[in-house]
Amino acid sequence: MSSGRSTQGDAGASAGTGDRGGRWWAALAGVVAGAVTIAVASLVAALLRTEHSPLSALASAVVDASPPWLVEFAKDTFGTADKSVLAVCVVVVAGVLSAVAGLVARRSFVGGAAVVVALSAVVAAAAAARPGGGATDVAAVVVGAVAGLVVLRSLVARVPAGEPDRGATRRSFLGATGVAALVAVGAGVGARVASGAARAVQAVRDTIVLPVAATPVAPPPEGVQSPVPGVVPFVTPNDDFYRIDTAIRVPVVDPATWRLRIHGLVEREVEIDFAELLERDLVEARVTLTCVSNPVGGDLAGNALWLGLPVRELLAEAGPLPDADMVLSRSVDGFTASTPIEALTDGRDALLAVGMNGEPLPVDHGFPVRLVVPGLYGFVSATKWVVDLEVTRFDRAEAYWTERGWSERGPVKTASRIDVPRTATRAEPGVIMVGGTAWAQHRGVVRVEIRVDDGEWHDADLAAEDTIDTWRQWSYAWDATEVTSGDHRITVRAWDADGPQPEGPVDVVPDGAEGWHHVSVRFP
Repeated sequence: MSSGRSTQGDAGASAGTGDRGGRWWAALAGVVAGAVTIAVASLVAALLRTEHSPLSALASAVVDASPPWLVEFAKDTFGTADKSVLAVCVVVVAGVLSAVAGLVARRSFVGGAAVVVALSAVVAAAAAARPGGGATDVAAVVVGAVAGLVVLRSLVARVPAGEPDRGATRRSFLGATGVAALVAVGAGVGARVASGAARAVQAVRDTIVLPVAATPVAPPPEGVQSPVPGVVPFVTPNDDFYRIDTAIRVPVVDPATWRLRIHGLVEREVEIDFAELLERDLVEARVTLTCVSNPVGGDLAGNALWLGLPVRELLAEAGPLPDADMVLSRSVDGFTASTPIEALTDGRDALLAVGMNGEPLPVDHGFPVRLVVPGLYGFVSATKWVVDLEVTRFDRAEAYWTERGWSERGPVKTASRIDVPRTATRAEPGVIMVGGTAWAQHRGVVRVEIRVDDGEWHDADLAAEDTIDTWRQWSYAWDATEVTSGDHRITVRAWDADGPQPEGPVDVVPDGAEGWHHVSVRFP
């Protein structure tokens, strides 16, 4: 009796272990089939020269559907790496759902296939809905789904069970899985090779020789750079310039096919291509750009030398109608920005920029053409890869971020930042050099003050001013020879012509952060 019960228990344990093992193999089958689906769909999309890869289209759809608070959380948490994190999350979620498809298919292939079809339908819809998307995008996803289903059926049929020839079955399963994985890798590599458009456009960019500006800008005056080591350069190198946009995959725009259309509430439509743009009388301007998502003390700001055509010249050719008060700019990837028409026509250096710091625009920063508008946050003005300007009204059209709860106009708020010392710095008593940057684009910074703890405000030494459209650096020698031990807080505030910046704090949503930046220094 005792021996019989033991045998039954051992058999049950073995069956349970085998069932658990079978689930793991089925999940693996689903993941590999999912990888084949994505890789084959990406390869077909590249061969068909679609505008978007399936994964990038899905990730873009996720961004578009995300509420503003989630977008800001991602920016605050991951900074400019938010898109990479999103891409990883999309891949992880796709892997989990593929594993679920494998588990379901082990019980019922029809059920597993339904999961694959449902997921593919979501991706196809996302790809077709992107600007430039259409039937070819859907076809690429369909081909990928068919390939994935074939692999899923083949692998699920080989999932090891508890039968006597389990070892042979496992070898068969692993062999088939290895072949399928090689197919996924090969298709993925093929997709990268086939989608050589980015490399081709980069090669074209490298051959472009920008014309000499008809109106060159004078060199910045002596003394624009703060003398404090560690303060950011007055002109931000292209590689260090912040990048914030909605593009999961950087749009690839061939300058040979680029066109800009100006239409809407105008007397006549105007269209210009890249060659015609370069033949115009271009101008240079140094302009500081700032992202509306920049928190107090943040680094989402940069100053560069831009080369481009004043937007007001093309608008004058189009002849805006008297009731127009907004220009809705559109990127090739569908992003839109609402710019007050007066900011494009009042004489400031609002440019259709083709150059950045003496070279053609980097692809990441809008090559071949982008907008640069002093005095406005980028979300309402700095459209990259711009292809369309619609002259309209604020009460008739909404831009991408306005639809998501942000403001319509987005004037830049006066702000200041301490670059040196960094917060939590440990220092010895003595003279501590403090330095940083302040900006109030198109108004100008007239004063910067420093306060230690809750003491009096003291004027910092302002670096020379370039223009009211560029940031202004500053320095301050803090006499900390008799400072007490412990933490001491340094606070900065900037002044424009209307007075000091508000103390805040105000969140970035819906029209930019406000507040005094401060850092803490610890003395022994």
